[in-house]
Amino acid sequence: MYRSFNTALVGILVCAGVVTACGGGFSGDPFTVRVIGLNDYHGNLESPGTFGVNTSIAAASRPAVGGADILAAYVAKLKKEMPHSVVVGAGDLIGATPLVSSLFFDEPSVETLNRIGLDFSAVGNHEFDKGSTELLRLQNGGCKQTGGATDPNSCKGATVGTPVPFEGAKFKWLSANVISTATGTSLLPAFGVKDFNGTKVAFIGMTLQATPGIVTPTGVAGLVFREEAATVNALIPELRAAGIESIVVLVHQGGFQTGTLSDINGCDGNLADSEIASIVSRLDDAVDLVISGHTHAAYNCQLANSKGRKIPVTSTPAFGRVLTTVDLTINPRSGDVTAAKVNNVLTSRAADAGVVADPAMTKIVDSYKALVSPIANQVLGGVSAALSSSRSDGACNMPAGDLIADSQLEATKPANFGGAVLAFMNGGGVRSPGFTFPSSAVGEGDGNVTYGEAFTVQPFGNSLVTMTLTTTDIKDFLEEQFAGCKGQDVARTRFALPSAGFKYTWDGAQTCGARISNVSLRTGSTTETLVDASGVVQNPTKTYRVTVNNFMADGGDGYSTLKKGTNRLGGAQDIDALTAYLSGFKAPKAPYTLGSNLADAGSKRINRVGSSAVCPGAANTNP
Repeated sequence: MYRSFNTALVGILVCAGVVTACGGGFSGDPFTVRVIGLNDYHGNLESPGTFGVNTSIAAASRPAVGGADILAAYVAKLKKEMPHSVVVGAGDLIGATPLVSSLFFDEPSVETLNRIGLDFSAVGNHEFDKGSTELLRLQNGGCKQTGGATDPNSCKGATVGTPVPFEGAKFKWLSANVISTATGTSLLPAFGVKDFNGTKVAFIGMTLQATPGIVTPTGVAGLVFREEAATVNALIPELRAAGIESIVVLVHQGGFQTGTLSDINGCDGNLADSEIASIVSRLDDAVDLVISGHTHAAYNCQLANSKGRKIPVTSTPAFGRVLTTVDLTINPRSGDVTAAKVNNVLTSRAADAGVVADPAMTKIVDSYKALVSPIANQVLGGVSAALSSSRSDGACNMPAGDLIADSQLEATKPANFGGAVLAFMNGGGVRSPGFTFPSSAVGEGDGNVTYGEAFTVQPFGNSLVTMTLTTTDIKDFLEEQFAGCKGQDVARTRFALPSAGFKYTWDGAQTCGARISNVSLRTGSTTETLVDASGVVQNPTKTYRVTVNNFMADGGDGYSTLKKGTNRLGGAQDIDALTAYLSGFKAPKAPYTLGSNLADAGSKRINRVGSSAVCPGAANTNP
């Protein structure tokens, strides 16, 4: 069954888990196909700020970048330069989005990507934030139903100038390795194919296998996530049988450069020991290009595949700040890619860039902003200084995470709301940039935190869960923060942020299960030792009421011990707890000041043995 796709394609055919875009006639001469890639858009309809091509560019000289209107203009320009082109994504197009998209169930993200001209995208972990059913709605269209009726924040097309009901994605999400246990087939198409001059190019979509550990488990219930490279390789015979020799992998997994320059076209360290390098090293030699994502890091690499042949592997630094262009030279007689020219391009909004924002897109974004601004611009409270979402020291404290953990404890302290004595916030749930101090463009004033800013820091809409844990459980939970320990991801150390009054020390030189010591909890004027200086648990069976979000409570981020929690009591949404807490710091009341909580007794909550100033895993705090 065919339906209209966009101006670049005649139509799409969906069958047997495959999407095909058709068109063009045969030519015997080599020709070029331009692949335009982006990743981790995260619904950044507006510019996410300034950015430079590398870290040597002074902050004052970095141009404003991104925004749906300028992305649309850059894509149009890049397509105009090359007769044959395709626009692709590497996942996390939605989820963890600013309020201007998330309030409307990320329909604005999809609508803007439709008009940018996206053709295919891999599915990222954040596409599952609201579950597979909601992902399929965003793919297929239709209004969000709440209580048997259309939710008032869904299908706003009549106001913003898009179709009603919600049109759904005109591009196709692809995920070959996400399998429904009920059907035994992929939840979404495994790959898409586009025809250029009679030569077909395939795009295989891959979701990172670790997704079940970093999203709410109910969101991926009934799904199996298969290993990425093996899934790609198993598809190669099928593609070749269909006469396809040009193959691109869109995978939501990535790595980091190791150098300090971090040029958007650099590859310092060749992504050594990264997940993406491991995947590429096992890929069939038939794969010609890999567009990656997830880590929010830019790179332009040539990495060896299973045969030792080096192939292009790219990524952008997220939020639409950079676009990848790959010009593939294709021999139509063999169908093979014979050359690839790769370049990551800054999406500068500066006048001298010569690219003018798309006015139709600007109108859509401005219309959504008008709808959300009465909520977004409300001042909730104040901070005395910026509270970053980055790890502030080698012990892995995070200022913004401290405030959020405090808010969750405060919301669940009362006996009828949980009776909590401590709370933990997962670091990956605290989004960049944290709580800033300078006034934003809306003019709320220095130090004031608006609802929109608070939502940007904590956009997931998780609910609070208060549970009973033993002292042993708490010790085990702290131990399983370390990579490969007690079931934690072997490639990721994940430090949760504790609420005021809870302190501990860790020593990375010790073995798994023996890294945590000096655990204490101060309530009022009383300080209790849970784990002594030698790491021995005191009163192992004593119980405590502990609050986390539902993502953590269900074992998210590898915190499997939390699934043991008993006497669970559900609570408010995390954003509601945060807004209520911030109201206690609204002028004329004093602003929130880091470390001022009396329960902290003037010292840090997380402490470390040794002098290292580097927090392990800090570079990938918020993927």
